[in-house]
Amino acid sequence: MLICMQSTSVRIDVGTHDELKRLAAEFDTTVGNTVALAVRALRQDHIGHQLQSELRDDETAWLDAELG
Repeated sequence: MLICMQSTSVRIDVGTHDELKRLAAEFDTTVGNTVALAVRALRQDHIGHQLQSELRDDETAWLDAELG
């Protein structure tokens, strides 16, 4: 069964493209999948930074609220 994905083009410099190809070969995957993995890692890193930040007063109040 052939699975077709929609695709689009993104302009990147030659050095970045070379690095993507090198990483794809290292991970034994495609350049497109390497980009998807990089986007996921960036998103996870961003979420990690958000989780490390201090809670706002309304967030603390919500967490300290009684359940009943």
